[in-house]
Formats: sequence, structure tokens, C-alpha cells
Amino acid sequence: MMHASKTALITGITGQDGSYLTEFLLNKGYTVFGLIRRSSSFNTARIDHLYQDFHEKDVRLRLIYGDLNDASSLNHMVKTIQPAEIYNLGAQSHVRVSFDIPEYTAEVTALGTTRLLEAIRDSKIQTRFYQASSSEMFGNIKEFPQNENTPFYPRSPYAAAKVYSYWMTVNYREAYDLFACNGILFNHESPRRGLTFVTRKITMAIARIRHGLQEKLFLGNLDAKRDWGFAGDYVEAMWLMLQQEKPDDYVIATGETHCVKEFLQEAFVYAGLDWKKYVEIDKRYFRPTEVDCLIGDSSKAKKVLKWKPKVDFRQLVRMMVDADMELVSREVHGNRKRKSKK
Repeated sequence: MMHASKTALITGITGQDGSYLTEFLLNKGYTVFGLIRRSSSFNTARIDHLYQDFHEKDVRLRLIYGDLNDASSLNHMVKTIQPAEIYNLGAQSHVRVSFDIPEYTAEVTALGTTRLLEAIRDSKIQTRFYQASSSEMFGNIKEFPQNENTPFYPRSPYAAAKVYSYWMTVNYREAYDLFACNGILFNHESPRRGLTFVTRKITMAIARIRHGLQEKLFLGNLDAKRDWGFAGDYVEAMWLMLQQEKPDDYVIATGETHCVKEFLQEAFVYAGLDWKKYVEIDKRYFRPTEVDCLIGDSSKAKKVLKWKPKVDFRQLVRMMVDADMELVSREVHGNRKRKSKK
């Protein structure tokens, strides 16, 4: 199904979800505009392959400077591009880091959403808005599994900021008749996950240990349970939400829960290593307030959106281990070649 005339705007395009969503939309025939912040380091590694494939052919992928902290840049962008769909994936998205920089987290993750919603309302353009909500909003869980009606109890500055954004999205939908949806996504990982997130930290450590580049892996709470899916599956759900007749909010999850220790064991066994020889617990990686168990009920998404995850837990773990093994192997061989030339 092609949508040759459709234009999408994505904030957070250089992140894990942004890169998979960009890939998905470009393959559907969209023109994609991506918001990037001006910084001293050019962080486009996750979308460079897309930029080469699509930009040179027909300029359907365009990166523009802007910031969720800067209302004027958002207003200008929305009015100029007039996108059919807007995906707000931009955030300070690391839960542990949000305890260290709570004010900045609120500024970007919470108020950034309001600025974008205001830009839509003010411009009066007809667009469909997707807000990246998070299972972290459930926090101190009162019921299992969690669905669209489960009460929120945020346990971090990041989660509190996401709850604010969730309700602002609902508020603008009801007050101004905007087509605005919340995707309450449970943990989703991939080979493009940031290196500071526990799953990628584990798979990268395994690859480095196998190549003799690392001896120990320091982790926090191994008993925390999460509902882990594949990011590539989850971006399809984002898109499906904006294709419906009416805007609504959906939980996106696998319905399975696994603790960090299970991820660890699965990954190390697959790589032929005994995790107990390499892993040490470091209290610095514990959160001041922990979220013990997350497991999502996405039956509404299955029924209405006809969505279900394709990649299971074991496939996800192995995919990530394989990707990091290959990545580190290329780096090691590249370094050897450079040394031999000298």
C-alpha cells in the first residue's frame, strides 16, 4: 500500500525508534522530515544507511534543525512542512539518567510535547499526532497485566514527564478535536538500542568479552521484570494508530515478562559463556525507586489495529548478540588493518 503524497514529521529521528519508523515510512512511499538538534557531535549513525538509500534518489528523507525546547522552531516547522502525520518520539528517554537531570527531563519529555501540540493547534493544519507514551508510567503496579485502563503510578522523573505528556495529548484531543493518539509502548529493544540501556549493555559486553576487550560487566537490579519486544515490530503499531477512523490510546506489548537475569542467561548461553564469571552487581546502577514488574495486555491493539508482535524474546536476544558480535568483529579487524598499514 503506497502513500506517495503523504508527509511525516518525526522528532527523535536519530533514536532507535526513529530509525525503524523512518525505514518503515519510506518503504510505504512517505516523504519523511526528521527533527535533529544542533550539537557538537552529529548523531545520525542509525539513519545514515537510509539517508544514502533514499536521499540521493528522490530526496524523500530530509533532516531539519529544531528543538523540543524551542517553540518557535516547532511552530515554523509545522506550518512550513504541514505534515499529514507527526510522530513525537523525541525525549530524554533514559530512566536512570532522569533522576540525575529531572528538570531537563521535564523540559524536553513533558513540555516538549505541549509545545508541539500547541504548534499544531495554532497552525490549524489537519494532521494526525502520535505521542510516544511509556509502560514506565504504570510504575508501582497495582494490577497484572497492564492495559489502557490501568492507573498510572510513575516512579521516576522520566515516567512522571511521560504521564504529563499522555494527559496533554488526551486533553488536546478532547478540547480541540485533534487526531492525537498515545502509544503506551512496553520495553522494545533492537541492535540499534542505545549502549546505556541494559539489554544492549549486555550484548555489547558479550561481544567485547569474546574478543578479549572487556573482562567484567557491571549491572544493577537483575530481578527487575520487563515485557521486551522488538522495536521494528512496534513502529508498525505507531503507524497503524494513525490510520484508524478515530484517535485512541493503545498498549503495545508482547504479554510476556522476563527478568534481567533471564536476558543475561539467554544471551551468555547463546554466546557460549557463563555469565556468573563476568557479571558483577554495582549499586550505582540501581534506581532510587524501582519498577519491579511490567507486563502488557495489548488485546485492544490486536483487535482494533490487527497488530501483533512477530519477533519473540529468544529471537530478539539472539538478534542483538549476533549484531554486536559482528560490530565488534569489524572494529577489531579494522583496527588491525590500520596498525598493519603503519
